[in-house]
Formats: sequence, structure tokens, C-alpha cells
Amino acid sequence: MTESLNPERLASWRAYIESSQRLFTQLEEDLRADSELSFADYHVLVLLSEAPGQRLRMGELAGRLVFSPSRLTYQISSMQKRGLVAKESCPEDRRGSEAVLTAAGLLTLRDAAPHHLASVRTHLMDDLDDAEVACLTRVFERLGRRLRAARDASSTPADN
Repeated sequence: MTESLNPERLASWRAYIESSQRLFTQLEEDLRADSELSFADYHVLVLLSEAPGQRLRMGELAGRLVFSPSRLTYQISSMQKRGLVAKESCPEDRRGSEAVLTAAGLLTLRDAAPHHLASVRTHLMDDLDDAEVACLTRVFERLGRRLRAARDASSTPADN
């Protein structure tokens, strides 16, 4: 049995989806104008920069993406051609591969990050109305609580 959303909650989700689509469209346009990166490029670079050794197995990277994991092969190939990432065989799993951040990719990320953060601030402050900001804030706060709870649950020692 599926749970249906009441009209108020449905309206809230619609507002969130419309607001986030507008926000991500604007952020994508700003990123491309400032650094010629897509939002997907930027997200892959951020994930690799935060990973130990600045490398992630392709499966792990796919699980962390904001875009469809099925698009990962195309994304990595495109980024390889531009020298932002490299794809190497995984030492622990001969059949697997890893995405590796290159020096050029790290430099591109460092150049793009201040522009992206300024763009986020600008569009959150200027382009969204108060109701949209409140809606996005609630969703991100809930997501943050869930992520913290999941992290805390995974870091507590198991009872023996």
C-alpha cells in the first residue's frame, strides 16, 4: 500500500522541485560561464578531491553522484579528454577501475570553487523568494540530520 501525500505536502514538494531546478540551472550556467565546467564535472572533481589519495572506485563514485550513475562512463570519458581526471585499473580489484583526480583537475576545481560558492550565495539570496528558500532550507536540514544520524550510527562500535 502506498502512502499518498496530503495536498499541503504535495505543494511543498512541488515548490522544492521547481526551486531546486531553477537553482541548479542557474548554477550550471554560472559554472560554465566562469570555468567551462558543468555542474556534473564540478561534483566529480569535488568528490575526488575529498577522497583518500584523490581517487575513488567507479562504483563508489557512482553511488555519491548528484546525477544519474548511468551517466558516469560518459562523464569520466569527457573529463579524461579534457585532462581533468584519469581512469586507472584498481590495484585491489583487477576487473575494476578508479577515477583519479589529475593536477589539472585539481587546479580547475580550485579556480572554479570560489565562483561556484559566490554563485550559490547570489542565487539563494537573490533569485529565490522567501518561501522557496524556506522550503530548500527545510529539505537540506532534514537531509543533514539523516546523514549525521547515518554517520553516527556507522561510527559507533558494535556490541560484542
